[in-house]
Amino acid sequence: MDTWNEEMALGLPAIDETHAALFSAIARLEQLDDQQFTTAFRDLIAAVERDFRDEEALMEEIGFPSLASHREQHARVLCGLHHAWAAVDEGDLAQGRHALTLLPQWLLFHQATMDMDMALAAALELAQQHAN
Repeated sequence: MDTWNEEMALGLPAIDETHAALFSAIARLEQLDDQQFTTAFRDLIAAVERDFRDEEALMEEIGFPSLASHREQHARVLCGLHHAWAAVDEGDLAQGRHALTLLPQWLLFHQATMDMDMALAAALELAQQHAN
């Protein structure tokens, strides 16, 4: 699994801390036995939902121009996680564990392709506020 490191930081502390926490949570889940996994997987999905809402609120606040496409990407991942959760809830933990192998890859891709744009937009917004 890919692990968080400082090179992945966007320079937005709240987002960077969230991303680091997600990578840590994924790593912990991979180590859990089946009994512990079900509850922890549900909690991870709730954390991802919360983190996406917070990120989208930040994007709204700065008037991020690609908010709609960013939200769409979030929705697609959440759809996949909810699909995996349905299987896990029925006792098919393999789907949840498979989702855990895919989630870090998606997070890294999403960060490289979309979150970097958000970080730039936030920096530009901050610079504009200081100039006025």
